[in-house]
Amino acid sequence: MAGSHRRTWRAALTGALAGSLVVLLGACGVVSTEDDRREAEKLAEKHFPGQLKAIGARTLFPGSGGSEVSFAVTDDRDAVVRLRIDADAGTCDRKGCAGVLADAVQRGRTQAEEHRTLKGAFDACGYEVIALGPTGTPPHVVAELTNGTVAKRLREIGDCVQRWVTASGADSELGRAKATFVQVVSPEVAERREKGKDSWPTVLRLTRSELLASLTKHTYFSVSYDIEAGRVDTTGNARIVRPFRERQKFGDTVQNAVKEQLRATYPRVVMADYQWIWRLEPGRVDRQTGYVLFCPGPDSRRRCVNSDDAVLVTTDEHGNPVGKGRIVHDVREGTGALRLPPGTS
Repeated sequence: MAGSHRRTWRAALTGALAGSLVVLLGACGVVSTEDDRREAEKLAEKHFPGQLKAIGARTLFPGSGGSEVSFAVTDDRDAVVRLRIDADAGTCDRKGCAGVLADAVQRGRTQAEEHRTLKGAFDACGYEVIALGPTGTPPHVVAELTNGTVAKRLREIGDCVQRWVTASGADSELGRAKATFVQVVSPEVAERREKGKDSWPTVLRLTRSELLASLTKHTYFSVSYDIEAGRVDTTGNARIVRPFRERQKFGDTVQNAVKEQLRATYPRVVMADYQWIWRLEPGRVDRQTGYVLFCPGPDSRRRCVNSDDAVLVTTDEHGNPVGKGRIVHDVREGTGALRLPPGTS
């Protein structure tokens, strides 16, 4: 009898949990995603007959309501149109749907045209763009960077950026920019990337979060190029971007080493958690320079907060200092922003 009661109680609990899960999923919009997609398709056919084809839908983050529906554009294989719609509320991005859809179509066509300009510039100088940031930039390209090749490769990519800036025109957002970025991934990482389907619109395929995650979960290089009056400094400034655990390990290594160097001058030294951008030394991928913040002594809680002192240090690829760091004082405006000088050792 006791066993029968336990089975009955478990069945009731399972049913209650299942019911709660259905309610929760409904609240998160899972069950309404298909409704949103159908409503989006009706809107597309009404306002852009024969021009848009729904290719996917995803539920938006819980609490925001509705779904994001993606469309291919029938006369532009590169363009993707993304529409945020809430069929229950009868709105798109909390506004009237006709205007929002028109803006989304125009934005999709513009992004596709910008992508073709970008692709043409990089194709012309021998670098394939294999991914784009979520907004269409920065481009991701493939190159093996070593001490022997890094300067040459960065200049070649800089030439691509110059072509891109010129082709975009002086009145474009890029033409007015002061700098832009290119992400460089290794051939090995690029080969294993999540490529997606060739049938998808190009911009959708290259901006997908799955693709970007498959690239950025590995170490890569981020290269900045300064732009002045449409002319690009093709030398470039590169930094290494590491996955979280590797970044923490690198930071711990350099901070511990610098702390030992500082003890002779500051016996009670405390290191700050701040990690500056570590830039590659010119012509090297195994030397990088950056700042480590410290306090000559701890505060009342044995911490280093709002440090006004730093050490400029050059390290190897693992975070071990190469030579002795240079102490720099007065690096903060009061308790506010840092004002670190350019990182030159």
